Amino acid sequence: MSASAADSAATDCYHCGSPVPDGASWSITLDDARHPLCCPGCEAVAHAIIDGGLESYYRFRTELPERPDERQTVKTETWAVFDDPGLQREFVHPEGDSGYVHATLAVDGITCAACAWLIEHRLNALEGVSTSAVNLSHHRVRVSWDPDQLKLSHLLAELAAIGYTAQPYEPDIAQQRLQHEERMTVRRLIVAAVGMAQVMMFSIPIYVSEPGAISADFLALFHWLSFALATPVVFFSAMPFFRNALRDVRTRVLGMDVPVSIAVGGAYLASGYAVLTGTGEVYFDSVAMFTFFLLFGRYVEARARRRSGHTGNALAGALPLSAIRLEANGDERILPANQLVSDDRVLVKPGHSVPADGIIEEGESCLDESMLTGEYQPVTRGRGDSVTGGSQNIDGPLTVRVTHAGKDARVARIVDLTDRAFASRPRLAQLASRMAHLFVLRLLFVTLGVATVWWFIDPSRVLWVTLSVLVVTCPCALALATPTALTAGHGQLRRRGILVTRADAIETLSQVDRVIFDKTGTLTCGEMQLIETRPLGQLSGERARAIAAALEAHSEHPIARAFRPWRGSVSGVRERTSLTGQGVSGVLDDTHWRLGQPAFAAPDHDLTPPGGGTWLLLAEGGEPRAWFALRDRLREDAAETLATLVERGIAVELLSGDTHAAVATLADQLDIADWRAGASPEDKLAHIRQRQSEGYTVAMVGDGINDVPVLAGADVSLAMNGATDLARTSADAVLLSPRLGRMVEAVEIARATRRIMRQNMIWSVCYNASALPLAALGIVPPWVAALGMSTSSLVVVGNALRLGRFRRTIAHDPSAAVRPVTA
Repeated sequence: MSASAADSAATDCYHCGSPVPDGASWSITLDDARHPLCCPGCEAVAHAIIDGGLESYYRFRTELPERPDERQTVKTETWAVFDDPGLQREFVHPEGDSGYVHATLAVDGITCAACAWLIEHRLNALEGVSTSAVNLSHHRVRVSWDPDQLKLSHLLAELAAIGYTAQPYEPDIAQQRLQHEERMTVRRLIVAAVGMAQVMMFSIPIYVSEPGAISADFLALFHWLSFALATPVVFFSAMPFFRNALRDVRTRVLGMDVPVSIAVGGAYLASGYAVLTGTGEVYFDSVAMFTFFLLFGRYVEARARRRSGHTGNALAGALPLSAIRLEANGDERILPANQLVSDDRVLVKPGHSVPADGIIEEGESCLDESMLTGEYQPVTRGRGDSVTGGSQNIDGPLTVRVTHAGKDARVARIVDLTDRAFASRPRLAQLASRMAHLFVLRLLFVTLGVATVWWFIDPSRVLWVTLSVLVVTCPCALALATPTALTAGHGQLRRRGILVTRADAIETLSQVDRVIFDKTGTLTCGEMQLIETRPLGQLSGERARAIAAALEAHSEHPIARAFRPWRGSVSGVRERTSLTGQGVSGVLDDTHWRLGQPAFAAPDHDLTPPGGGTWLLLAEGGEPRAWFALRDRLREDAAETLATLVERGIAVELLSGDTHAAVATLADQLDIADWRAGASPEDKLAHIRQRQSEGYTVAMVGDGINDVPVLAGADVSLAMNGATDLARTSADAVLLSPRLGRMVEAVEIARATRRIMRQNMIWSVCYNASALPLAALGIVPPWVAALGMSTSSLVVVGNALRLGRFRRTIAHDPSAAVRPVTA
């Protein structure tokens, strides 16, 4: 549409083409002609374009921008999933008996107050909308509307039409509790800060003036004002200390809040008594200052912990809320993602997240799996490949058949494993807790002794010396020494694609001096390929492959996946059994077939594989019928990972159930001097026990069901990203990334975490040991004690946060080709 053509459409907005309301005063002047506009938003944008010297946009455009009304039908269908009553129960709430409902929407693209004005103007103009308000700080909008007149999908479509993608925001109960606690902490901190500043204002003149310089009336006035200002600090800001101390006394496990409560409460009561009776000293300034510093230290520590745990918490919301399910007749239906079941077919459009775990049936695209694996390089997935729920589709549309959805999805299982890791504490953290408890108990006895001694030395100084002892030796830093380091360590590991599932894993991993690797699926990619079939006798190669595929039909072993293309052509296998590390067997057409190691498939024959590498024998009734040659791919960073571990003083070893020739070839490629082939699960476990008896701290890395016993028996175990569910559950940590180099980073982060935990504990003990004598001698006043205690806590937190600056050791070259195992 040209500028001249626009003049004829006097009732249409010159900028967007929407109808101009009668009597509208909005317009823009271009080329000495006045052009009507439909709203102040279009007027503001049009003026910005012309004032910026871009008026040629209007002169040379060939058509108007697409009208929101023209896109509304499509957009409403896109957002229709949010009209589901079951889904709305989670985030749409009624407003009393008015008939209106409200919801909070998280909005993308908000940058300034103009965005807020535009969103509110657009929504408030809709019939049925009561109010809308934008929160600029958190990029959220709260909207209230009449559900009988307007659907939520229409609201979301309206926002999308003006360029703001939105979705319901509803934090879970845990998030709500954390947010409430953070708000209350900030309020307590503000009250304590204001009270401290004002009390200090009345206390400083008393400290700096000469004796008798302040009249008794003014002195009483200052004391009463300090009393009034310190009261809300004690009864509001310091309330968590008293509540926690009461809990500790009831459970008979003394924590750091016990001496804190005694110090704050005792100083406040003694000072209040002094004001009421007009005798004695007042310490309201020390009470307010101590409360503020302690609250500030805890607030910083809590913020640091939440920041470190943010990535892990984000996993809980990785799965999208909606999905496009393909019906049997080919129609598309939008429904909540939590209603998907196994074998559903879903369409994943570019820019959308995969709603569940599944296998691609149609299409090829690049997927961003960084939230799960820590790898920011997109990976290409095509037909037959597995995809993980929560991955972001980048390029083309995909048709995915669901295998695991909702609580069964991999993301949900990862969250469960993470919760299990934080449900218990490592030995070092338990030791720190016991030390803090014993320290508090001894501190109370020492304080009582100090008070008794000073009662005889100078009764006028008993209160503030006792207060200083309680405050300066408060074991806050000792209590924070291990939790802050562990939280930072867990967060750093998670960002690297390493999921710790047991509390002791970090501590044990830091002490590892020997790592034992499985072969298939660990040092290799576990993507076995059938490269050659050698029939023996009258059996054709095609028939041999079909029988082998039927025998392996219900197995998820990498070898079984190599025969997947030939599944389905032969069926009816009965009495199927599997012998770990040996092979599988079954009955087909009343004939007993075996597939696996030569000694297992044909025990009466002394057969040698026809070549190097991995060979399997198919036997009928104990008689050889075909040889299969399989080849796996070596992980691209396997050699560099092993070399780096050796540089770090860690011995490496290869322990596999594969054939002697295949294992020897791989060991030679990777320069592994210590290796063992043909090991059964029992042999592997016995070997681990032998190494442990020799004094080694052993880490085992594996992926299969046959590795479960040895994973459980090792000092610390790691499962690969493609490991079976049972192996992941049995392991102490899971490498979510396909890169083996994450193993090195896991060891280094674990060592750094343990080192920082020890540094924090040493600092805490040394600080308390040096501060106690100074306070007991009356050298440290209460306000200095409060400052020292808070500083020691912040030092511990800051030291733990250094883990956030960890740098990876092994550089990853994404252009490097994956090397095949030359066996």
